Amino acid sequence: MAGDGAERTGATRRRGAALEQAILRAAADELLESGYAGLTMDRVARRAGTNKNAIYRRWPNRAALGVAAYRQLAVANLDPPDTGELRGDALELLRRANCHWTSPLGEVLRGLLSGVGEEPELLAQLQEQAGAAGTAGWLTVLDRAVARGQASPEARHPRVATVALALLRNEIITRGVASAPDDVLVEIVDEVYLPLLRGRARPGVG
Repeated sequence: MAGDGAERTGATRRRGAALEQAILRAAADELLESGYAGLTMDRVARRAGTNKNAIYRRWPNRAALGVAAYRQLAVANLDPPDTGELRGDALELLRRANCHWTSPLGEVLRGLLSGVGEEPELLAQLQEQAGAAGTAGWLTVLDRAVARGQASPEARHPRVATVALALLRNEIITRGVASAPDDVLVEIVDEVYLPLLRGRARPGVG
């Protein structure tokens, strides 16, 4: 079959991790271009230069492939800001999160959440991935603040680090909007997030 070419041609033959990464990159590109609704094994196989059997050996269906590809996208988008101070980093992270739901990656996540809803295990994986991706950026920002002496090590707790994100999500859900006004983000950071971090400092710190 023509679709096997890249698999069987001497120097271009790929196996194992190399082939798996090529498939995941192709699936991620398809998700960004066509969304989960447009994701098919045929299209991913053509883009990856392989055949559907190679995909099915690794992922039993397009839902499993879609969730795995989203993980690649979420990790690739982890680039926490470094403004030199905690307030600036927190505001930038919150502004990014505020725009995420209507961004291309946010649209991919919405499509997947809807598409894998009848597969509880995959849905749980997807929710865990999305949550972990968000937590990682906030912990990185907080680690830098601790290293700069702008926050106490006691403040480094996942629930504390991401409380601003939780408040933003609550704002969006309760108001039924796609994003919150910037003054709300500033209020969350200045009136809740930074005071909470300062409150967790050891006596004599900050």
